[in-house]
Amino acid sequence: MPKTHAFELLKPTESDPATESEIVVVFGNDATLRRWSIDAVVGDADCRQVDGAAVRWVDIQDDLLTASLFDFDSDGQTTIVVRDGDAFLKSSRTELETYLAQPAGVTRLIIELDSLASNTRIYKAVDKHHLLVRCTNANDAKQGVTAQTRKRFLCDVVAAKHQVKLTATAAEALVEILGDDIGMLETEIAKLGLYVSVGGTINEDLVRDVVAGWQGKTVWQITDAIASGNASEALKQLDKLFGSGQRAIALLPQIAWSLRRLGLTTAIIEHQERSGKSWRFDDALTAAGIRQGFQIQSAKKQLQAIGRARAKKLLPWLLDADLRLKGTHSSEGRDRMLLEQLVVRLAKMDAV
Repeated sequence: MPKTHAFELLKPTESDPATESEIVVVFGNDATLRRWSIDAVVGDADCRQVDGAAVRWVDIQDDLLTASLFDFDSDGQTTIVVRDGDAFLKSSRTELETYLAQPAGVTRLIIELDSLASNTRIYKAVDKHHLLVRCTNANDAKQGVTAQTRKRFLCDVVAAKHQVKLTATAAEALVEILGDDIGMLETEIAKLGLYVSVGGTINEDLVRDVVAGWQGKTVWQITDAIASGNASEALKQLDKLFGSGQRAIALLPQIAWSLRRLGLTTAIIEHQERSGKSWRFDDALTAAGIRQGFQIQSAKKQLQAIGRARAKKLLPWLLDADLRLKGTHSSEGRDRMLLEQLVVRLAKMDAV
């Protein structure tokens, strides 16, 4: 059975081959997509969930090999779900590889993982004979995640879940403001649903008025403080956002949005100079996506305050922070520390 992405698995369809799979591995960095995918596969079947950090193969093998004597009226297959199964996979890899080669077919097994390398025997065996459900949220066209597929998922699946309609531009604005974490996006769509009637439409104006609100203003204060080299003010405003429950993974895209365009402007100017071509400030800003008059004037002032040496480092610094937040610094506490360090780094008047 071919692998699929959660965006495809969770689309409403008349038939769902996932419910027929004996073994399903659900993996990826988005916990919300993993949870929804598991719920979709389990359906109405009897389900036993176990903690992957504590369970071992010997704890579940009898249930996998033996049908219950009391399932006379069960319409669905009994299912065992190993939640947070990375430790379980590590401790029971050999037994699992053997079972994958010849499953008993009595009980469905679902394993939830943060990640699964494609060059492992487990991955190849599940991909060939069973079902892999990828639950990632970052853009990766090879894995079925693009701005377009995410937008369709938000409009067709998430909004429908809350009995509202979501315009394409509203979906784009949500991702622009909040980032690509599906859980965060779903929470905001649920909140926005309170502003419209059942079956009503959430448009871009509503998103920007409600979601951005004071938080959007605070983000602009942070970027202005960064541009002027005022690290203290930037950290003060950042603390307000953390205090309101915002997460670093959602804040970074908002802070990076305008700074990335400043970095891109600088890269365009640098390229023109290396090519021996003349350049105009306004043309470079426009090419970087800054088109409105007041935005151009504001961006000019920010770039002048930042200086060429520091502006050249904006793109690599932002990319490094994004990769770390999705990897080594994804845990609570470390993510905040990383974002605070980035703000201080960006706000330093002397390039480092």
